[in-house]
Amino acid sequence: MKKLRYFLETLLTESAAWLLPRLPRSSILGLSRGIGSIAYLADKRGRTTALENLRCAFGDRYTLKEHQRIARGSYQVFARTFLDLFWSSKLTAETWQKYFTIHLAQPEYEAQARETGAVWVTPHFGNFELVSMVWGFRGFKFTIVAQDFKNPTITRVFKRLREHSGHDVIPQENAMLKLMKALKRQGHAGLLTDLNIPPGKAAAAIQCFGLWTCVPTLHVELAKRLGLSIMTGVCRPLDDGGYEVNIYEAIQPKPEDDTRELTQNVWNHFETVIREHPECWMWMYKHWRYRPVGAPGVPHPDYPRYSNLSPALVEMIPAELRPEKTTV
Repeated sequence: MKKLRYFLETLLTESAAWLLPRLPRSSILGLSRGIGSIAYLADKRGRTTALENLRCAFGDRYTLKEHQRIARGSYQVFARTFLDLFWSSKLTAETWQKYFTIHLAQPEYEAQARETGAVWVTPHFGNFELVSMVWGFRGFKFTIVAQDFKNPTITRVFKRLREHSGHDVIPQENAMLKLMKALKRQGHAGLLTDLNIPPGKAAAAIQCFGLWTCVPTLHVELAKRLGLSIMTGVCRPLDDGGYEVNIYEAIQPKPEDDTRELTQNVWNHFETVIREHPECWMWMYKHWRYRPVGAPGVPHPDYPRYSNLSPALVEMIPAELRPEKTTV
């Protein structure tokens, strides 16, 4: 049964990799909207998570109908991201400019990063897949950490697609050591920063939409240890099938800087643009699995119902910032 499932998965994936680059751009956009809408309706668990996240993040700023529209849009953007990953094999160093407009807040820091290497970060916003590919075409070769699929053939297909513009995709095992080696050679690391991970040494407690959450600090630690800039940016999908890329001001940490504060600073760049374009963020992901308030096993009105009280998260929050009503 497992072999049959892997065979069908591989057939579907390889077929998509062959077919999608041959379709007109309008067909990709139409498929994205259709598949995203179907996924929104069919994925009850993900839809419930998305609506819970929106309720807690925005409160009464939006109506329930608007929450549903944003959640549906999030599914459609996510569908477009992965359809475009397959479609992107038709892009080349000569043709990508047709689809992308780039705004650099500080061109001089990008020029510096080209010489020294840098840590490049983005959240699960818009097309986080293609933005790294474009930078490969621009001469920035990233080392990217990606989780392997259970089906090794699918892992190889996605690795091939992600390395299309010259990147090196590595598995999560021993990722920090591999990233450090690449960065010491004036290379570049590409990382997603909005993963929700268990409280621990490799994490920091930050405020996300006014709620405490726990995210990785790998990007900050790499930049601090190696004296490199953290380059933040997002890639927003446009209705005409193109993309607008914004690279914000570089963050240049010092070894003595506080890791939690730097991690919060990085996130603040992203929260601003997510508030402006909420449909572009992955709301169906459990961004607040852990919370620092309430009682064990009891839902808290300020946090999504799926969240659980975490004493470890409480301890990670600076004493002067801890919520007053905390039960541990």
